Amino acid sequence: MMTLKALLIKEFTMLRRDAFLSRTVVLLPLVVMLVLPLVTTMDVRNVEVAVVDNDMSQLSRRIIADMDASEHLSVSESTFTFDEALAAIEDGRAYATVTIPRGYSRMLQEGQCPRLDIRANGVDAIKGMLAARYALQSLGVTLTQWRAETGYDLPPSDNNVLYMYNPTLSYKNYMIPALMVVLLVVICGILPALNLVTEKEFGTIEAMNVTPVGKMTFVLSKLIPFWIIGLLVITLGILVGWLVYGLKPIGSVPAIYLASFIFSLLMSGLGLSVANRSSTMLQTIFVCFAVAIVFMLMGGLFTPIESMPEWAQYFTYMVPPRYFIEIMRSVYLKGASMADLWPDYVALCGFATVFLLVSAFTYRKRS
Repeated sequence: MMTLKALLIKEFTMLRRDAFLSRTVVLLPLVVMLVLPLVTTMDVRNVEVAVVDNDMSQLSRRIIADMDASEHLSVSESTFTFDEALAAIEDGRAYATVTIPRGYSRMLQEGQCPRLDIRANGVDAIKGMLAARYALQSLGVTLTQWRAETGYDLPPSDNNVLYMYNPTLSYKNYMIPALMVVLLVVICGILPALNLVTEKEFGTIEAMNVTPVGKMTFVLSKLIPFWIIGLLVITLGILVGWLVYGLKPIGSVPAIYLASFIFSLLMSGLGLSVANRSSTMLQTIFVCFAVAIVFMLMGGLFTPIESMPEWAQYFTYMVPPRYFIEIMRSVYLKGASMADLWPDYVALCGFATVFLLVSAFTYRKRS
């Protein structure tokens, strides 16, 4: 333990003196948590829609006005024929059409459940999908207010959509928990690898190789500082998400820290394994960059795993960030507990054990 303590003091001293690492540890979390949630977003404002008003009632005019007043929608065309609305889509002036049928208000008052005809532009699929979704959401709000004002007992409508766990449909709520995974990949995976390879290039590791320090003690001395930094980075990420974006975990915060610690072990073991097999900084950067790209694309960071091809979905079971991202989003948005997510914790523990053992056995002391 005395040897490990002395080595840890050495590692923290080197980290403090290394201008690149010390600045990266502080600035990277701030940049990622403050900038990326604003950039990596699928939220679209003022999506243009064309409305065909065949009802010409007070309610239909209110539906159109509420859509146009919404921060998500903009009524670019209010026509009386579907052909005119379709022309707006073809000309790029609208991304969806909403057709209010004739007698819509009267049928609602009679207890019937008429449906709006909503058609979205499939060429620009994202905006078309969002336009249709926002139109349904606006319609539900309008009908709820109208029922409260008039006292009509409206029948349940299949036009309304309930968005669970993220009622505001804010993409920031989806991305902020996952961006903490990116921070740990860099802080606890790439930086330890660069730290070890730097010592190789400078030749300072040769002095360590001729000492009687055991491999496990040496590996722990290299990893423990980054484990501590990783937990501090997660704390900073939680605070920034809460203070800047108003997003805080619904579930247990200890569940987040437990998953973060296990993932820190996993990534540091992987980074050290890469460094053990690399002789130059350039080799380490190339390998770490390739691994990080696979982790980001296949771990469900930007796109849902369910939207991937079936073969790719099976491949994601071999990508550790898949489990950590699932834990973070479930705890943040669903309020899930550790008992609910135990398969993900077990998977992370398995990967962490494998990578730490590989990092210990692949380190070779050279005389």
